[in-house]
Amino acid sequence: MEIILMRHGKPAFTGSSRIRSGEMADWVTEYDLSDTGTDIPSASTLSLASRAHRVISSNLPRALSSLKALGREPELIDEVFKEAGLPIFHMPMLKLSPTLWAAFFRVMWLLGFSPNTEPLNVAKQRAMQAAKILVACAKESNGPVLLMGHGVMNRLITKELKSLGWKECRRQGNGYWNAGIYSLG
Repeated sequence: MEIILMRHGKPAFTGSSRIRSGEMADWVTEYDLSDTGTDIPSASTLSLASRAHRVISSNLPRALSSLKALGREPELIDEVFKEAGLPIFHMPMLKLSPTLWAAFFRVMWLLGFSPNTEPLNVAKQRAMQAAKILVACAKESNGPVLLMGHGVMNRLITKELKSLGWKECRRQGNGYWNAGIYSLG
C-alpha cells in the first residue's frame, strides 16, 4: 500500500508585490480562488501521478487544476484536505510582500495565535480525519493513492500517517509539485 501526498502547482494569482497586513485577507481569498493557469508539471511529477490507482483532491481550484494538468480526475474531492487557514493581524504601518506576511502569519498560527481562522489543534484533527480517509482508500485500492493537496496540510497529514505506522519513503519538499511517498510496513 502506498499513499502519495502531492502539493499543487504554482497558482496563477500573484497579486501586488507589497501590501499592508490588513490587505492579506483579500489576498488569501484571491489566492484560494486561483487555479494554476499555465504551470506545467515536470516529467517525473507526471510519472509519479500516473502510478496512482485512486486520486483524491482538496476542493480548492489550485489543487483541482493541478490534477487537470496531470491528466487525472479526482475520485473524491473533499474540503478536509484544503490548506490550513492563515490568521490575519493588522499592522497598518508596514508594507511587505504577501510571501513575507504569509510566513509571519503562519509562524504566529503555529505559536497558537489564530484569530479569524481554524486553530492549529482543529487543523490537526482535520489532518487525522484526512489520514483516515487516505488509509481507507489505500486499503481498498489495488495500487497507490494520490492526494493533491497543500504544503502545511500535507505535513500535518504526514504526522498522522506516521502515527498510524506508515513509513516515509520520500519526504515532501517545499516547492510546488513536490510529493511525499508513504508505505505501510
